[in-house]
Amino acid sequence: MNFLAPIRKIVKSKFDLIRNEHLKKNLLNALPFWTGAFISGAFAVLYAKLFSWAEQGTHIIYAKSHWAFFIITPMCFVIAWWIVSKYAPYARGSGIPQVSAAIELTKPKDSYKINILLSLRIIFIKILSSLIMVFGGGAIGREGPTIQISASIFKKINDLLPAWYPKISKRNMLVTGAASGLAAAFNTPLGGIVFAIEELTKMHFSFFKSALLTGVIIAGLTALNFSGPYLYLGYPALEGISTWIILCIIPIAIITGLAGSFMGTLILFIFKLKKGLKSMFQKGTYVAICGLLIALIAVFIDTHTFGSGKEIMNTTLFSNQKQVEWYLPILRMLGPILSFSTGASGGIFAPSLSAGASIGALLSGWFHLSPTETNLLILCGMTGFLTSITRSPFTSSILVLEMTNSHNIIFYIMLTALFANLVATLVSKHSFYDHLKDQYIREIHASEPSKKEE
Repeated sequence: MNFLAPIRKIVKSKFDLIRNEHLKKNLLNALPFWTGAFISGAFAVLYAKLFSWAEQGTHIIYAKSHWAFFIITPMCFVIAWWIVSKYAPYARGSGIPQVSAAIELTKPKDSYKINILLSLRIIFIKILSSLIMVFGGGAIGREGPTIQISASIFKKINDLLPAWYPKISKRNMLVTGAASGLAAAFNTPLGGIVFAIEELTKMHFSFFKSALLTGVIIAGLTALNFSGPYLYLGYPALEGISTWIILCIIPIAIITGLAGSFMGTLILFIFKLKKGLKSMFQKGTYVAICGLLIALIAVFIDTHTFGSGKEIMNTTLFSNQKQVEWYLPILRMLGPILSFSTGASGGIFAPSLSAGASIGALLSGWFHLSPTETNLLILCGMTGFLTSITRSPFTSSILVLEMTNSHNIIFYIMLTALFANLVATLVSKHSFYDHLKDQYIREIHASEPSKKEE
């Protein structure tokens, strides 16, 4: 049988060659995702620090001279809006609808149009405009912008791949980039994965699961390496909750479902009215009025109108100040409406969570609940309000559970999300993000940008 030895040797050599080629191809396919995830994680941490410093700057100036915000807020609003309008119109708002639109435009005939939605210019303008907005007291968040920033990073890496490189799906890169951005922004890896599946794509998970999982993990680990282990909020006390609390869960799901839908619908209605403003002067005047209104509300009624609202969540969840004034939920909806409708950069994730938290805290006071039961209602309010905006009940549930490590209340959280989603669907079939995504796609098709546009 010795005559078979050379044959076995040749077969083994061929098998080893095929295996090595397969490993090489897999490595080449993975490298762009790993690189993008690392850069996205670093950007997310840097952006979070800058955003936090801008919010702190607002409080410092307010403590020294709160009257200054009658000038600072309108001025910052106008500057933030003008930068976006002048240099990168699709850097406006949250960023999630832009990423959804880009994913939908990944078909070969439309792929060149993605350049105006995701680019290096978008990253720079997005960060600059949102920082100016939040410094001026704008009720915006950084999470949506982080998603657009991360997707832009992944797109740029895909564009830089040489011609000889194995072909990588641009759609997969964008989906993974968006999921990595959310995971790094909230430190919620499961939330990033569920967000990609539920919100961004209808594609079967098996087509991109490896890239998505590794991207989310690397982005999350990068953020953890720079900022250390943390929860977006913390560990609220949730012990000793009675089963009868479900009687309070249903009302808060219904209320937040209606409130979130109303806020999104009103913003879209304002956008429609703003189309009648033709000149830059008219548009700038509207933006300045929005800034002045927020300053007036903050100075004369409640400073919690300013900023993302994370302070409200922390105070109600982790201190003895569980109750809020009856008007705070209204202010936490009015702030994002005025800020988001300007057309400057800024997300609506965190403002939605804070609006829901204030509703939960208010209702708990009406029901005379214990501190732990109040914490539960606050988390349910956050989940319900975010669900009504995104129409992504599982993403909202997972995000709230991960950012507080409160997996023992998963039943209550998911029940709230499902009821809020049902109520919101009765108000409007499509989500706030879907309406904006469709609007962006129509605008892009109408403008037919050049293939050479960066």
